[in-house]
Amino acid sequence: MKHALIERKLAKVDRALDKAIDSAEMPGAVVLARMPREGEVLEHVSVRGAAVTRPERIPMARDTIFDLASLTKVMATTTAILLLAERGALSVDDPVAKHLPSFGDRNKGDVTLRHLLTHSAGLKPWRAYHETLLDRERKKGEQWIGTPQARAWVIDSICRSNLVHAPGTAAVYGDLDFIVLGAVIEAITETSLDVFCQKEIFEPFGLKDTFFVPMSEDKQTAPEELRRRIAATENCPWRGRILWGEVHDPNASVMGGVAGHAGLFGTADDVLRFGQVLLDVWHGRSDLVSRDVLQQFATRQDLPEDSDWALGWDTPTDGASSAGHHFSSNSIGHLGFTGTSLWVDLDAEAIVVMLTNRVHLVAKKSKFTLRPQIHDLIREAFAA
Repeated sequence: MKHALIERKLAKVDRALDKAIDSAEMPGAVVLARMPREGEVLEHVSVRGAAVTRPERIPMARDTIFDLASLTKVMATTTAILLLAERGALSVDDPVAKHLPSFGDRNKGDVTLRHLLTHSAGLKPWRAYHETLLDRERKKGEQWIGTPQARAWVIDSICRSNLVHAPGTAAVYGDLDFIVLGAVIEAITETSLDVFCQKEIFEPFGLKDTFFVPMSEDKQTAPEELRRRIAATENCPWRGRILWGEVHDPNASVMGGVAGHAGLFGTADDVLRFGQVLLDVWHGRSDLVSRDVLQQFATRQDLPEDSDWALGWDTPTDGASSAGHHFSSNSIGHLGFTGTSLWVDLDAEAIVVMLTNRVHLVAKKSKFTLRPQIHDLIREAFAA
């Protein structure tokens, strides 16, 4: 009887997703959830709508691969920094300039890796580097987009920029912090971010369908057979095409598809597996990463005091969290602009993965308030 009640409550998740699809908030979604309860593991799977609507229609599937957008920040960059901290290759209190000397320009010598991880460094949150490089291509007739030179230019531009506020005095979420962190990882490891993450994170964690799509031979799309498993994103005005199998984020694109803030692709099952590895480490069932270091990274840093940011990870904001109302304060999560999210309740061992293609040819601009509703419906069903 109890399982029947849980199933009836979980049916509300499918209805909420279908309503959002019908109202053109998104073409489709894959939602996976897991939580132990009374000696068993409760799980939920929702697969709704379409992965691609143009140039052809392809139904959503559980193994659809999504542009994970800013989930890159936690699944790749933050975890790589965690591993390097565990190995003694860096300290989160290192000045950024210790690893990227040019970053010390313009009075940024006091900015630390901790500031970058908490979005409190004082960097401008975003700049349209793709527009500058497009203009350079038009004027000079040279290819810049996606080249190593463009990648180096973006990183150097950030390193030589001015701060907009003193480090630690405000937390302003943005991408530039994590572009710099990606460059720090490459400087320390002397290898590209995608290669390091594949070897040190994705393979050890058992993530079989998680990868970057680097540009090669003037093309930045996945191979055709793989591309047909990928959910499409928007009809990009400056690239002049529907993005399907190539990164959505413009600055990640001009950097060649591999960056510390965006560029990662993966399935819902892989994101769920990633969350489960963190829980297993947290509860002493795995030693893939250091439990002590993970605890440090999952702790709110109070930079400044009213900030909800841990190291790389977001934590629930009281009354206004995308995780809804039932994730404990001891939870970590992150969102992605393309419509992706991961939330992990470290106390209840609850994981909710919500991957959508909300920017793919939707009929209207959506505030996408669906996330907290879905999280609440799942947690309330599991508690029945």
